[in-house]
Amino acid sequence: MNFITRAILVIVLIAMACVITSNRATSQGAFTLTSAAFVPDGAIPKKYTCQGSNTPLPLAWRGAPAGTQSFALVMDDPDARPVVGYTWVHWVVYNIPAGVNAIPEKLSRAAAPKLPGGVVVTQGLTSWNRPGYGGPCPPKGTGVHHYQFTLYALSSGPDFPAGLTKDRLVQAMQGKVLAEAKLTGTYTKD
Repeated sequence: MNFITRAILVIVLIAMACVITSNRATSQGAFTLTSAAFVPDGAIPKKYTCQGSNTPLPLAWRGAPAGTQSFALVMDDPDARPVVGYTWVHWVVYNIPAGVNAIPEKLSRAAAPKLPGGVVVTQGLTSWNRPGYGGPCPPKGTGVHHYQFTLYALSSGPDFPAGLTKDRLVQAMQGKVLAEAKLTGTYTKD
C-alpha cells in the first residue's frame, strides 16, 4: 500500500471509531435539553421575545440519570451583567416530576401552572419579581445576548416551596443535583 492509501485507511478507521463512540454515548442516554423553537446556539425567534408575543417557548429533554426524582429549570442572561450589574433571570420552573420530559409552548405564567396531563409545576420569581416566563429583551445597543437554559436533574422529590428566586432555588438544590443539561439561544434587539 502506498502512503496515500494508508492515510485514507487510517482516517476511515478513526471516523468509524468516532461513530461507534458517539453511538455508545447516545445509547447510554446523555442528558440533553432541546427546543423545537431554535437550534443550540442559534437565534431565538422574535415570537418568544418582548418584541414579539413573549410566548413561553417549548423545551424537551431526555437521558436523565438514574435516581432522578424531579427537575428544575432556569433561563437567564449573563450578558445583562454589564448593563444591570447582575445576571438577569428570565424563567424559573421547578417541582417538575421525574416522569415529565417537556415544557410545552405557551405554558401559563401562573405560579402553579398545569402541564398537559394535569401535572402541576411551580414557577419561581424572575428578575421582574413575578412568576412565569419573561422572554429575551436586551437593551438596544448592547449586542447579541446569550440566553442560557439550564435543566437540573434532582435526587429529591418535587417539594420545594413556592416563590423561590433562582438564588434560593440554587441554595435549596445543593447536594441534590445529579446532572445538568444546558441549551443556549441568542437574541439581539432591532
